[in-house]
Amino acid sequence: MNLTKVIIAPDSFKGALTAREAADIIADEVMSAFPDCEVIKMPIADGGEGSVDAILSAIGGKVISAVILSPDFRKIDAKYGITDNGTAVIEMAQSSGITKQLKLNPMTSDTRGFGELILSALDKEAREFTLCIGGSATTDGGCGMAAALGAKFFNKQRDSFIPCGETLSDINNIDTSGIDKRVAESKFTVMCDVDNPLFGKNGAAYIYSPQKGADPEQVKILDNGLRHYGTVLTKTFNKNFNEIPGAGAAGGLGAGCMAFLGADLKSGIDAILELYNFNTQLQGTDLVITGEGKLDSQSFQGKVLSGILRGSGKVPIIVICGVCDCDPNLLKEKGITVFEASEGITIEESMEKPEKYLRLAAKKAMKG
Repeated sequence: MNLTKVIIAPDSFKGALTAREAADIIADEVMSAFPDCEVIKMPIADGGEGSVDAILSAIGGKVISAVILSPDFRKIDAKYGITDNGTAVIEMAQSSGITKQLKLNPMTSDTRGFGELILSALDKEAREFTLCIGGSATTDGGCGMAAALGAKFFNKQRDSFIPCGETLSDINNIDTSGIDKRVAESKFTVMCDVDNPLFGKNGAAYIYSPQKGADPEQVKILDNGLRHYGTVLTKTFNKNFNEIPGAGAAGGLGAGCMAFLGADLKSGIDAILELYNFNTQLQGTDLVITGEGKLDSQSFQGKVLSGILRGSGKVPIIVICGVCDCDPNLLKEKGITVFEASEGITIEESMEKPEKYLRLAAKKAMKG
């Protein structure tokens, strides 16, 4: 085996190593075995906390700080990234995330802080956005975000208000004329790895709001609110967002981003590979190395490996994982070579010293 160009694009090894740490370790071993090899590191994030760091570490950029509203309406410091090519990368977890409040507030938390980060990036001249919407505290359908950007919501008494989960049913009409004009000049891509509709038994409220502190009665209120909100969105934008896969992501923020931002919802891995210009970088590549904690059938369904398989063409793929629970015939069919960090030891031992055993697996992979 003689390698002249390698792409290293691992996911995190949950509970053991970040994607960035894993990429660095694998890169060390590739360079050790092939000193003249061009190595391109693309640590993969899933759209949740840590996405900005993973993306900036791979393609370069700067971190920007802003003071914004937390989901429970306190002033907090939040960060987002602007890549070297000018794309703003914004994590919902930084502004309206479940860890950004003092206690769970399933009925009243909103996404204004997320909208404020978008405004801050617009002020920095960003017009391309990658929005990472994992880890939300909210079920407001993105109303807070829209309000921060200039949308106005009115009840039947024609009073203006900013809806939250418990008041979505009070929305009578929406005025979008005041939305910042720069939004229409911008392109928004949402990293979204769920396909839930806006409401119903598989919707935002029933599936996700219990994790945000909602009891069964509150879940019903939130679901009814999202159902009503969906009707108002359809009337306002002359488009039905309710059943579009991902509309229910992040408490309905998926639908809000499509409606108010004109956003495209993409698989998280597809969005991040596009951000990394994966298809272009693939030219002249001899090998793609990816990795994750556990390789199993789910790895082929919307996760990192599935995206890499779709885009890699005939370039060989190596997966370095903590443990493999895949049918060998499936791996052979897909043309994937696997190296396990836990081979010959217990999974517990491999997780106690993850760097050591990942390094050994990478070293073995380079010997072919």
